[in-house]
Amino acid sequence: MGRRISADERRIALVAAALRVAARRGISHATTRAIVAEAGMSLASFHYVFESRDAFLAEVIRTVVDDELHAVLPDVEPAATLRDTIASGLERYLSHVRREPGEELTMLELTWHSLRTPELAGLAGSQYESYRAFARAALEAAAGFHDCRWRIPVDDVARLLVSFTDGLTIDWLVHEDEAASALIVGASADAIASLAEAAS
Repeated sequence: MGRRISADERRIALVAAALRVAARRGISHATTRAIVAEAGMSLASFHYVFESRDAFLAEVIRTVVDDELHAVLPDVEPAATLRDTIASGLERYLSHVRREPGEELTMLELTWHSLRTPELAGLAGSQYESYRAFARAALEAAAGFHDCRWRIPVDDVARLLVSFTDGLTIDWLVHEDEAASALIVGASADAIASLAEAAS
């Protein structure tokens, strides 16, 4: 008899299966049946670990944001300026997009799908609050390291940073133009760094 799979292992496997299906065929094809078939599980397994489709999609978002967080926030180089630190973080994020284009495309599709689906009305807002929380944590860490403070509320800076990363993501997915991406990274880092000042 095979080892019984824990609820956490099922949750991880189902989210990974959903991302694979969505990357291959689009979010509209990532039905519950398609996901459990991809994961080699039964429908009962899905409903055992997720109380609703909303809860499942929220877990997909959390997983992808965690992946992005680990991709973008390694140790900061001690010699870096704030502008260079921001640019380096954006470059690491872009490297993640290059490695996982299907995952990022799925997240964009999920945003539009939730906006067009009344029963998922709150999901896009939750998704972007996760992005802003991630950006806020990165900005606070960078400012603290460089002994800077933000001249406007850090939540506003985080919103701008998320908007820049959205543009960077879409531009790369459409064009895969490294020179254009480098231009966007540099301009975004300049703009964000200009909103900081020395703390003392």
